[in-house]
Amino acid sequence: MHKLTAVFRGFLNKFFCIAIFAFLCASYTSADTASFEGSACTLGVQYNSKAEPGDAIVVRMTLRGKDRKRAVKDTIAQAELHTQTKKIDSAQFFYINQKAKKQNVQELLACVPISMWVSEGAYTIKVIYSAFGAEAEEFTLPITVIKKDFISETIALDAKNTGIRTNTSPERIAQIEKLNALLGTVILSDVYTVKPFVPPVAPDTRRTSLFGDRRIYRYTDGKSATSAHYGIDYGVPEGTSIAACADGKVVMAENRITTGFSVVIAHAPGLYSLYYHLSALNVKEGQNVKQGEAIGLSGKTGLATGPHLHWEVRLNMCAVSPDFFTGDYAYTKQQ
Repeated sequence: MHKLTAVFRGFLNKFFCIAIFAFLCASYTSADTASFEGSACTLGVQYNSKAEPGDAIVVRMTLRGKDRKRAVKDTIAQAELHTQTKKIDSAQFFYINQKAKKQNVQELLACVPISMWVSEGAYTIKVIYSAFGAEAEEFTLPITVIKKDFISETIALDAKNTGIRTNTSPERIAQIEKLNALLGTVILSDVYTVKPFVPPVAPDTRRTSLFGDRRIYRYTDGKSATSAHYGIDYGVPEGTSIAACADGKVVMAENRITTGFSVVIAHAPGLYSLYYHLSALNVKEGQNVKQGEAIGLSGKTGLATGPHLHWEVRLNMCAVSPDFFTGDYAYTKQQ
């Protein structure tokens, strides 16, 4: 009887995890639409008018030139996130299909991160564009940021992890600076995919920490420090195969003091996925990977209290929710 109960509980746990994953995917698939008339083109716009802290506002523009000739100049555009008084973030548009840059019909995408620290309320997205080389024009889109509550947790660190967390060596500082420089790189022509991500482990895998968790680290000397969790932690045994969440190019595959064996993959301009605390690497820097391809094995290297995978997504340097990108964030299924 106890065995049957345990099996049933295990089934419910897996069912619950799959249901949550399916819900999260479905919640990011609908788009609001708008249309605008420019001097050189008509614009059809798809975007998400609602977002939570840690999500992104994704704007997809379809430009149809009024001159039926092939485009001579590229379209240049930028999306800016504004409060009533100031700009708080921005992103450049990029061509979804680089080969169609000179066509009369062009499709561009911009992904503006919503920081996990942004307050709920009304915002606007201002789009400034120069279509086919014409004079700059603009339009605005209304945005609502919905309140989200984040979990708080206290983590007691042993001597090893306290040492890592408080390490101020030139080596660790150099590693941090190298990663930040990489994550701040935006190359508009590097578009490997805009399709939905998939988790790097089975969707029913237990999550031990969530994106945006507020953390207090307790050190062995009695001191403490506060932080936020930038990704999702999956409780997987050491040696579990870890897969690329989407097509892309490996831009980092190395051992780091804080995150252990680590992989970073570029997917689109400014959009990266990160995989930490691995026990082995299966890829090298500069290698192209496909969605689902094995990139390494899980472990507990670096600052880790036990075996797990830390999966993180960065957009224009900002840590964003990986779950957001498992939905159809670029509206690929609505074309």
